[in-house]
Amino acid sequence: MNSPRDRDPTGRPRQQRPRDELGRPLPYGSPGVEPVSEDPLPPQETLATARRLLDEGRPFSAHEVLEARWKAGPDSERDLWQGLAQICVGLTHAARGNATGAVRLIERGVGRLTAYAGGPGPTYGLDLAEVTDCARRRVEGA
Repeated sequence: MNSPRDRDPTGRPRQQRPRDELGRPLPYGSPGVEPVSEDPLPPQETLATARRLLDEGRPFSAHEVLEARWKAGPDSERDLWQGLAQICVGLTHAARGNATGAVRLIERGVGRLTAYAGGPGPTYGLDLAEVTDCARRRVEGA
């Protein structure tokens, strides 16, 4: 059964279907978690929002916030934001019980953050080595 994608008034795809805390779609009309904005936030606000969502057990939503920043940010910061988003997807896979997917996405994210850490780009106060170590520990413990 094919249904048209949800679109905003300009025709851009928008997700209107409710989701659970791990980003799984629920039937229309079901209660779900509060959706996050698809609009990019400034870097520090992006990080604060992603941290809060992770603390709430919502790594998929944290990924969406980080993804919006990566798509809107400068190319020079792409590895930072995409790496963080991939780690959140890895944490989502771990929470859903997909250990293989979790490890793969964590390692992709770690690779991007490691590459980024070797350059001159801003880290916005993040200790990227600690972020990658923490992500690996969380997946190992899942």
